[in-house]
Amino acid sequence: MTLTEFLSWDPADRSGRAWQLVDGEPVAMAPASETHAALQGEIGRLIGNHLVDRGGPCRLLTQPGIVPRGRSSRNFRVPDLAVTCAPPGLGLMVPEPILVIEILSPGNEAQTRANIWAYTTIPSVREILAVHSTRIEAELLRRNADGSWPEEPDILSAADTLALAGIDFVTHLTALYRTTALV
Repeated sequence: MTLTEFLSWDPADRSGRAWQLVDGEPVAMAPASETHAALQGEIGRLIGNHLVDRGGPCRLLTQPGIVPRGRSSRNFRVPDLAVTCAPPGLGLMVPEPILVIEILSPGNEAQTRANIWAYTTIPSVREILAVHSTRIEAELLRRNADGSWPEEPDILSAADTLALAGIDFVTHLTALYRTTALV
């Protein structure tokens, strides 16, 4: 299936679940666990409030559609959260995301990791944060000054501070887990 076909496709699935297009194949996304949903909400609240307080054009989007640069005609990925500083539009895809956030859950970790590497093909993306849902830990990929990506992410644990340079956001990693049973 092409991206154009996918965007007009009716999956005839009335469950309300979201779908992605991965290398031309529609893939249903699993429902989120309570911890996953709590993390998504808390991270969204913290970053959203920060962006409002900071002012400017940047905004946070939940479950936005993102088209990677690689095989763009056959891929439409849906991360948990993304930040863009581009003006709002009426389309189905996030324009120029600068930060993409995924929550790693045991049932879909392989697919989420594949998505993360797909996001590195998008020229506007500067940082990718992967937050674990089974322990207080996160992985941060930050584009190097020369535009390349590091081979391995920075691993953050409960004692660490999370700094998202692209949006000047700093907090203790444990703040993301405030509404979960992990703290």
